[in-house]
Amino acid sequence: MSVITQMVASVEDRWPSDRRPADDALAEVLFASHLLGSNRALANYGGGNTSAKGTAVDHAGREVRAMWVKGSGSDLATMSASDFTPLRLDEIRPLFEREAMSDEEMVAYLARCQLDPAAPRSSIETLLHAFIPADHVHHTHPDATNVLACADGGAELIAECFGDHAAWVPYIRPGFTLAKQVGEAVRSDPGVRLVVLAKHGLVTWGDTAQEAYERTVWACNRAAELANRKAHGLPRFGGPSPQSRGLDADARAATLWDVLPALRGAVSTQHPKILIADLSPAVLELVDSAAGPQVTSVGAACPDHLVHTKRVPLWVPYDPATDSVETLAERVVAGAAAYREEDAAYVERHRDADTVSGDPDSRVVLIENIGLVAAGTTVRAAGLSRDLYHRAIEVMAGAGAVTKFVSLDEAESFAVEYWPLELYKLSLAPPPGELQGKVALVTGAAGGIGRAIVDALSDAGACVVAFDIDGDGAVDAVENLGDRGIAVGGDVTSEDDVRAAFDAAVGAFGGVDIVVSNAGIASSAPIEDTTLAEWNRNQSILGTGYFLVAREAFRILREQGAGGSVVFVASKNALVAGQNAAAYSSAKAAELHLARCLAEEGGSGGIRVNTVNPDAVLHGSRIWDSSWREERAAAYGIAPEDLEEHYRNRTVLGVHILPEDIAQAVLHFASPVRSGKSTGNLLNVDGGVSAAYPR
Repeated sequence: MSVITQMVASVEDRWPSDRRPADDALAEVLFASHLLGSNRALANYGGGNTSAKGTAVDHAGREVRAMWVKGSGSDLATMSASDFTPLRLDEIRPLFEREAMSDEEMVAYLARCQLDPAAPRSSIETLLHAFIPADHVHHTHPDATNVLACADGGAELIAECFGDHAAWVPYIRPGFTLAKQVGEAVRSDPGVRLVVLAKHGLVTWGDTAQEAYERTVWACNRAAELANRKAHGLPRFGGPSPQSRGLDADARAATLWDVLPALRGAVSTQHPKILIADLSPAVLELVDSAAGPQVTSVGAACPDHLVHTKRVPLWVPYDPATDSVETLAERVVAGAAAYREEDAAYVERHRDADTVSGDPDSRVVLIENIGLVAAGTTVRAAGLSRDLYHRAIEVMAGAGAVTKFVSLDEAESFAVEYWPLELYKLSLAPPPGELQGKVALVTGAAGGIGRAIVDALSDAGACVVAFDIDGDGAVDAVENLGDRGIAVGGDVTSEDDVRAAFDAAVGAFGGVDIVVSNAGIASSAPIEDTTLAEWNRNQSILGTGYFLVAREAFRILREQGAGGSVVFVASKNALVAGQNAAAYSSAKAAELHLARCLAEEGGSGGIRVNTVNPDAVLHGSRIWDSSWREERAAAYGIAPEDLEEHYRNRTVLGVHILPEDIAQAVLHFASPVRSGKSTGNLLNVDGGVSAAYPR
């Protein structure tokens, strides 16, 4: 395990020395915002806000004094000019003379000050920017300054670090009162160059965006220098605990992979969750440390973290020298249940009549001697919880070495976590897909039907694992899914390959919810011309392969304890005898009956098993591009090029069957919304073949 030797990292000044300022203030603040956001030790994802003051032309053609401030819900690293909200500055500045203003009044007033009504709602801290008499204002939550702001005796530390150049503001939730306190601190002393908000963040300003940015960098490096000097070379988090076993990466990963399905089920009581595991050096120092159990119970390192990480993580004790993996899995489930109970009690202690309880499940799980697991309803949400907790790790490590890490108390935390203005940011996310938070594994994903299934499930919000003997084709099938899709090459008839595919699903997303067995082949020959090798090949892929995939699926689904859906893609031939296709048809019939057997076995665990029966899906199919086309045409005594029309004419509806038609049937069985009370069933997608009507 590599060790982090520097307590608090310094910050690089990334402002280009040869850059000439742009003519307009908005371009300058946008450039500075991107620089701040490019270093997450300066600006958390979605956190912080920037502003610029200048002149603008309103809808009537009048030149007015304006302020552009970051809009709510955007991120400094990626925001565009349209993510800033332009406001009439002359209408805002008089608010400084008021004694008080409620959140509701503030939001309503600022909405009327917008130069563009279609612009996003302005930042919660808009008035803070307006009340500082400088053209450029940057508010961030840097690790280095928050080490001092979140340390016991923070006011004294800030005074020692910056002298009269810094103002200290005791913690208060953002809003009118905080904005006025900051404005008063800046206006009352021209020598003040920055404001530090207790347990919160940093405010800097300047006549130019560069000046405000470089003042932020300067403040961070000065704070880091003081923190590192006071740490006196102390180990982070007090060094390894007596129970630290110093496991290597492989041992940690193996243990974690064994318990991830149980953990996923345990933190998915309200919504299905995606899990991201983290075994990075910073995480390992924390989970192996003497101070870990105590310091992680104190609270959040920044108010902005709360809606994504909750107030505290779930800490799970584990000593690999004495505890089995089974014991760890039981402890994870019990710990998650206790966490939910405490979260409900926390809400009950502080709620008012308008409070709507949120998801009580933990967002961050720390397993002693192993690592960190972050949970979210999407890969992005889980990644955000992980990334923000990395910022907390840095702040906790530094503050703990300087004096002692302190945080918001329970009431202060609740006031932010359930604050309507903070929750508003979450409401800006796109509406969840039907399968959001779910993970699907699709075999035969490289073929025409397989790719259509991948597309249908991912379009509904699922993360997808594409499994195919054609590994390159599997990669192609998920190439447009970004971090929501992974590809695994392998053979469904190999126990090792099947296990590896499910291990990949667990490693990438924490588990599986939907398993679609779609891998297939086809052969056609009279029985006397059917070789034993061809018979065995059909039975191996279409029978044994489906068995192996289902067996591994059941193992993980039972460990998760949250039910799931297994869908077999069989064939019309599972119900109707296929002329010159005994090997293929009998294997498909075995698939269908296997699905019925598994429906019986899985029901008590909420595992649904259903079958989709396609017929004659010629378009985009690899099977029909093989000798199967010629063989089936010969069986019917027609030319290969007449096969599509032959199949269409024999259907009641007179239609061609496409891969997308099969995918929609699979989606029906995959979705608990559409078929949550359906198991042991089959759905023919064949245009209506009378001989295949279920009886």
